[in-house]
Amino acid sequence: MKKIKAYKVTLFIIGVLAILGPVVYFAPEEGWDLGFTKLKFLSQDSFYNPKKQEKVDVTDLIADIDTTILIIEDTLDISHVGISDGSLGAPKGGELSEDASTEFQMNAAGIRSIENFFKILRGVSNNKEKISILHYGDSQIEGDRMTSYIRQRIQSQFGGNGPGLIPANDVYNSFTFRQSYSENFIRYTAFGRKKLKERHYGAMASVARFTPEYSLDSLFTIDSLTEKTAWIEFEPSNVAYTRARSYNNVTLHYNQCLAPTKVVVSQNGTIIHEEELKADSAYHNLKLAFPSTPGKLRYTFTGKISPNICAFSLDGDYGVQVSNIAMRGSSGTLFSRLKRNTLQPMYTSLNTKMAIMQFGGNSIPFFKDSTGVRNFARYFKSQINAIKRMNPGVFIVIIGPSDMSSLKDGIYSTYKFLPYCVEQMKEVTISSGSAYWNMYAAMGGNNSMPAWVEKGLAGNDHIHFSSKGAKITSQMFYDAFIAEYTKWNKSN
Repeated sequence: MKKIKAYKVTLFIIGVLAILGPVVYFAPEEGWDLGFTKLKFLSQDSFYNPKKQEKVDVTDLIADIDTTILIIEDTLDISHVGISDGSLGAPKGGELSEDASTEFQMNAAGIRSIENFFKILRGVSNNKEKISILHYGDSQIEGDRMTSYIRQRIQSQFGGNGPGLIPANDVYNSFTFRQSYSENFIRYTAFGRKKLKERHYGAMASVARFTPEYSLDSLFTIDSLTEKTAWIEFEPSNVAYTRARSYNNVTLHYNQCLAPTKVVVSQNGTIIHEEELKADSAYHNLKLAFPSTPGKLRYTFTGKISPNICAFSLDGDYGVQVSNIAMRGSSGTLFSRLKRNTLQPMYTSLNTKMAIMQFGGNSIPFFKDSTGVRNFARYFKSQINAIKRMNPGVFIVIIGPSDMSSLKDGIYSTYKFLPYCVEQMKEVTISSGSAYWNMYAAMGGNNSMPAWVEKGLAGNDHIHFSSKGAKITSQMFYDAFIAEYTKWNKSN
């Protein structure tokens, strides 16, 4: 091997510096725009004054949030108690606090709306009622993150059991329940690539079908089709919070049943129910009641044209049902496009009294200017109003986007238009008579995400919370919620 002399290495380094030195000296901070692309290089300012990672100190903020109460709640064994006798689902009557590190922001109309909801909430246990809270959101809540924690806190205080709605075929691997289904059950969503032609989705904005959508006419008849069979199976998860894994009512929600379809229900391998679904295309549900948590259930469907299987409800006889409805990639701007004649009856059947809408994060990276932000906010307001039209009297709270970081020149910093998006979403939410909870501010505001990542509270993508971070933000939200309830309850 030929040895390279030291002076040659030195001359090479000097030559490289002689070439790159002027480039660094004259390089603009934003690089050269070549028309078809942008060429960036280390600038003189960056060379002499390298940027440092900025992050907010959130140590005291995190220390003030107590999540140990949930650990205490979750150690209570309620699996042996009969749900239907009313002994399970009663509120614990724990101490309520008016203190919270954050608050709901509302106008007078929003205050009236939340107070009407509190009246219903207070009467749930005494009147043996069952109401639903639907938690819509993007990938920040998928797998039942955040919702599971909020559900356990609310159900422990006000009563209720089970996870509420679960999708017909779950793709997010929720830790709250276990589910499997036959390969021919295909998922259609209002927020993904594979969509229904007729948009009859129901409350979860997703359905499962074991045949394509067919349009029957004089040439294409039911007799020309072959009968198909498909199944969906689910059971409680051993790692779910106690309230979520205990339920005694199971309800199948479906619509667009256009041809005879038989469903056979098996419990732990034994057939317990057989029925023909109602073939009139409208929304219907099939309810089954059990003396205690049923274990593994399998629903087997047989027919030539699949109905839309919208969801299953797993709950108790009364109390608050809190459903996780995750929509990966969604900006929350789809509700006005769903078919009202099938969505509204399902909302009514669920007795929906509150909706949490946690969106905004998926739009943040794509904003080019402030006009785009304002347009998004105005359109988002129309989605709030769409849900209100289908649920007269429903209380809606918007959870705005968290802090999110983009990577530039090795430095993570808050997306440019994120703070403005938070302000615009807050403005349209309040003007709609709804409540706004500022998750961005709750985290610590601008450039708080790097600190959360450093503490293991968020992932390296600087967007999504870790399991521990999700618990902390969920506790923050619950603190704000229960503080509002406590103040109202004391004066009423």
